[in-house]
Amino acid sequence: MIESFKDRVLRLLTEKKRVKKGELKAILEKQKLGSMSISRILVEDGLVSEKDLMLILSQELNIPPINMSKYKIDRTLIDLIPEKVARQFSIIPISRIGDVLTIAMSDPLNIMAMDEVKLLTNYKIDPVIATEEDIRLAIETYYGSGRGQAPEGASEWAWQDEDIEVVGERSVDTGEISSEVKKAPIIKMVDLILNEAMTKRASDIHIEPCEDQLRVRYRVDGELHEAFKLPKKNQNAIIARLKIMSKLDISQTRLPQDGRFKVNFEGKSIDFRVSSLPVAFGPKIVLRLLDRSNLSVGLERLGFSRESLRIFEEALKSPYGMILVSGPTGSGKSTTLYSIINKLNNKERSIITLEEPVEYELDGITQVEVRSDIGLTFANGLRSILRQNPDVVMIGEIRDFETADIAIKASLTGQLILSTLHTNDSVSVITRLIDMKVEPFLMASSLIMAGAQRLMRIICPHCKKEARIPQEAIEALHPDTKKLAKARTFYSGEGCERCNNTGYYGRFGILEAFLVDDAIRQMVIKKSSGDEIKKYLIGRGMKTLKDEALENLFNGVTTLEEVLRVTSES
Repeated sequence: MIESFKDRVLRLLTEKKRVKKGELKAILEKQKLGSMSISRILVEDGLVSEKDLMLILSQELNIPPINMSKYKIDRTLIDLIPEKVARQFSIIPISRIGDVLTIAMSDPLNIMAMDEVKLLTNYKIDPVIATEEDIRLAIETYYGSGRGQAPEGASEWAWQDEDIEVVGERSVDTGEISSEVKKAPIIKMVDLILNEAMTKRASDIHIEPCEDQLRVRYRVDGELHEAFKLPKKNQNAIIARLKIMSKLDISQTRLPQDGRFKVNFEGKSIDFRVSSLPVAFGPKIVLRLLDRSNLSVGLERLGFSRESLRIFEEALKSPYGMILVSGPTGSGKSTTLYSIINKLNNKERSIITLEEPVEYELDGITQVEVRSDIGLTFANGLRSILRQNPDVVMIGEIRDFETADIAIKASLTGQLILSTLHTNDSVSVITRLIDMKVEPFLMASSLIMAGAQRLMRIICPHCKKEARIPQEAIEALHPDTKKLAKARTFYSGEGCERCNNTGYYGRFGILEAFLVDDAIRQMVIKKSSGDEIKKYLIGRGMKTLKDEALENLFNGVTTLEEVLRVTSES
């Protein structure tokens, strides 16, 4: 847990015997009753001088102290920070060299203050310590004269700006909210949330109303991390801003809504798919970030092994039939299918997709969104699509017998069908379709390839270090100890700023896949068990998900923890 400025000050003074433990309770009670800072109480009670307090903190934090009375501050620096922000955080700018702005602070542990100044000024921030009284006098000197004010409109920018009010949770005045979302602070807050997400390579943004705050979390490399906690009073305006960007109805608060918008970021077009869900303390907004440039890299860049790519290449040579990719939610199935249809997309082919919802919008491809509320289900949509005589059809997911039956029959009459299922391994694709009451002889004739996919995290290259893994742990995963007897060097990530202290940076795909041959067709028709089919495939040389994961562990790409996470159900 991060130590607060107040806790740090009291701990240091107690350790240095400037404050007795018996006095701590009285100090804390006094702070609760009044509005004074802990530093001001300590000084006024005569327990420590401001100068001594500043020197103690400087030594502890390794941040240089400064005597403000000896500084003459350039008026152009004062223009960078609004008076309201300077007073709110007890800060003042004192110098600027290149892209680094030095600010004097009484609380150098106030990360929010530094982040806000960085956002306001677009400078890197270098803090120094000054006494609270010196900073107060400097603010009166430089801002009190009426000079040094920020440019028009900039003084509004503060996350806790008292000019920003939020409409009540139950009664929504859309006119008032519409005016709020046009204010500079709200626009900048939303821009900050989106830009930070894109910079950190987030796949999702979760904006979650809580009882007394608005929490923002990012999903990076499959894991959720908390990013911001914003004032509750800004909640309605922020959510309304996102709804307006997504062309949603800001007056609708009782029903779920879906929308989308696009943003250009570092030369790339990023699609945001937006979902609004009414919850206890206001609408929860989840944004899915979709980078279309990822689809143009091809299957080769998704991280699959050469053997997996060869299987895909062989399967795609068939003019008709069915290719199925399985895996849990978030395993990259859709991205793989999109990469395939992007590869197949040319002027000679008619390609239609049926999705819920449409994720990536692709040029030259007809995309249909499932709308169950109006009767446009996967099955009904597929029937209509087949009347259009397409060459390739991508179905977002096969969920029921009706969809599976239509898809299989279409694959037998000239269409190449691509789709997904939720199963733990590749062989379970066959057993799942049989469970759906699909006729085995139809499946045996239509299925070209089945695969199970997972995403594994890559060890961060910026903090990668050698790690020791006990031989017993490896043996528990893989019985072939002779193969593992060779000298192996394993790695892990220590955690650094680049990887957000996770030890991982980016993900890659692993695939367990097989092509359907005559022997498998006969086994399907005879209704052989999944274990029998899998035993035959392994004997034929198929690499399982565990084999693929371990290979990447041995090659120093990922960690044992990732292998265990990904293969726990396979």
